[in-house]
Amino acid sequence: MTARILVFAKAPIPGRAKTRLIPALGAVGAAMLQQRLTLHTLVTASRSRLPTQLWCHPDPRHPFFTACADGFGIPCRSQQGDDLGARMQYAATVALGEGVGPISHPASATDAGEIGDPVLLIGTDCPDLAAADLTTAAESLADNDAVLGPALDGGYYLLGLRRLHPSLFEGIPWGTDAVLAETRRRLAALGWRWRELASLADIDRPEDLAFLPPCLRP
Repeated sequence: MTARILVFAKAPIPGRAKTRLIPALGAVGAAMLQQRLTLHTLVTASRSRLPTQLWCHPDPRHPFFTACADGFGIPCRSQQGDDLGARMQYAATVALGEGVGPISHPASATDAGEIGDPVLLIGTDCPDLAAADLTTAAESLADNDAVLGPALDGGYYLLGLRRLHPSLFEGIPWGTDAVLAETRRRLAALGWRWRELASLADIDRPEDLAFLPPCLRP
């Protein structure tokens, strides 16, 4: 079983990327960090040797994304949806359906069971995520329905799935410290089996910069 990595990334546009870090780094500095984190994440994904897609916001035609596609030899896709949950559900549904025929309406595959390759949804905010973690998550989906990578801030840095259910994406309080606990509650309510990886830090707020590796610091 081969899992596919779906990397969710924002274009490094000053004033629109890593906005919670602007008080500490300035708009340009925060955008530059977004760029470095994205490249770092793509290097990590490439070292895992798992197939990878880059899901882009707001436009995969941004020069940074086209350079990533060329440099890493990966496809760029456009994020679709009004919030993070909708965007993740759309991407996961499309990716899970690939290889088993076209999906005219991605939502129709929701909770469709094991279709296509499992997916690992990650952002670009967790620089301590290693290629070995991605491999472990992929292997864990052989006998688990899901894998969670808990973040120290109460969210998660990785969600691995071999099937879908809308409750994992709808009505989640995104951007709060309740995301992880609520996702665990919903997985339990579904009766799914899941594995959790080690807790790691996301780089979202000025206080998180203490966890930034020296190679990524301004």
